[in-house]
Amino acid sequence: MNRPAAPPSSAERQRLALLIEAEAIQLGEFVELLAREEALLIAGDVDALVALCQDKNERYRRLQRLSDDRSLLLVRFGQPVTDAVIRSWLDGLPRVLARWDEVLGLARAARERNALNGKLITERMAHNQAALSLLLSAADQPPLYDAEGNTRAIGGGRMLGSA
Repeated sequence: MNRPAAPPSSAERQRLALLIEAEAIQLGEFVELLAREEALLIAGDVDALVALCQDKNERYRRLQRLSDDRSLLLVRFGQPVTDAVIRSWLDGLPRVLARWDEVLGLARAARERNALNGKLITERMAHNQAALSLLLSAADQPPLYDAEGNTRAIGGGRMLGSA
């Protein structure tokens, strides 16, 4: 016995508008943070990346709470959490609809920047792994100098010009 959902009250529409506004602000700041992360990854500034990681995780949790609150508001009215439903709730509120479009655009930008940063991390890790492998293989070579600091020949073959 599914009955049609009652239209949202003015208060519920206002609540949705406030959630969208907060989400737009938080997403804008999150995209800026991802841009800083990209710059730090390119620069190889590990210490700054560690500090940024904590901020990034906290901002992500805030965004998730806002998204969850928005979803719960719609679900309480038996509505699916879709763009079409949100647009129907915001019908007649052009500024809020524009803000919703901004949220969708910022979410795409965040997803793209995060994917790019993931690629940069993967490249950095591959570079570090190659450098580590090179260092480990060099560690298996005999030393170039003896205990007195004299050069030591590498290799066990004949010396050139000897019979």
